[in-house]
Amino acid sequence: MHGLLDDLLRATEAAALAASAWRGRGDEKAADQAAVDAMRRQLQSVPMSGTVVIGEGERDSAPMLYVGEAVGAGTGPELDIAVDPLEGTTICATDAPGALAVLAAGARGSLLHAPDVYMEKLAIGPGYPEGLIRLDDSPADNLGRIAEAKGCRVEDVTVCILGRDRHADLVYAVRETGARLRLIGDGDVAAIIQVADSASPVDVYMGVGGAPEGVLAAAALACTGGAMLGRLVFRDDDERARAARAGIRDFDRVYDRSELASADSVLIVSGVTDGPLVLGPRQAANFVTCDSRVYASGGRWERRQATYPVPA
Repeated sequence: MHGLLDDLLRATEAAALAASAWRGRGDEKAADQAAVDAMRRQLQSVPMSGTVVIGEGERDSAPMLYVGEAVGAGTGPELDIAVDPLEGTTICATDAPGALAVLAAGARGSLLHAPDVYMEKLAIGPGYPEGLIRLDDSPADNLGRIAEAKGCRVEDVTVCILGRDRHADLVYAVRETGARLRLIGDGDVAAIIQVADSASPVDVYMGVGGAPEGVLAAAALACTGGAMLGRLVFRDDDERARAARAGIRDFDRVYDRSELASADSVLIVSGVTDGPLVLGPRQAANFVTCDSRVYASGGRWERRQATYPVPA
């Protein structure tokens, strides 16, 4: 599969370039559709037999890059493909930091077929003892163990949480421990990836966000190291039925990182707007440069920058 990285990278670059044309224009749907169309066109030329396991939704509500859609040229390896052509539609529409085009790939069965519901998530970077974090433990207990393993005070640990009303109790509990708290508006894929980045101050991610985004982030941790736990959160019977159609049988199961994304998966992110991981496209004269990160197995990631001519 590593031989396909350049081809898959061009798919995220195409999505990022298409979405970036809508930066700051206030039209989330147009930006998302442009990214979807561009990524799908590029994926069709990749020498693989891919199946979208995480995409824009089910077939009836997502005519392109829907769950179950076949992508690729129909030759080469059989792969599971997880995509978010525009992670951070609101971010792009307001030209705020951190919008990305994201794609994960792995052998069949390597990525959890997560339905489009919420997921409770807890993630830390590499170097900690196995089993250190527990999803059902209090923030105080988890942060106490993290601080002890780091050899520091809880007050020196930085926690990242999505700024949502549903997290009011979680935010209060974290602040009660004395830990530093970084609240973000959107973009929890990038936030989870950062726990494994030595240059990032974020030590742990907590909270409820999209399940598909959880799988995408887990693919990065599978490559760079780190632990992650996730449990699906359902608001009604319709969401439970959606999960059942995706093959979920145990609605209360806590998934660890290896069950969300196996170690042989890859993740690619390309910048739509400037953010902590990558920059948005830069135009100079008749060329535009796209900035990306490619995460592969074996603890490796690399930064890629590609230059394309500006369409006439």
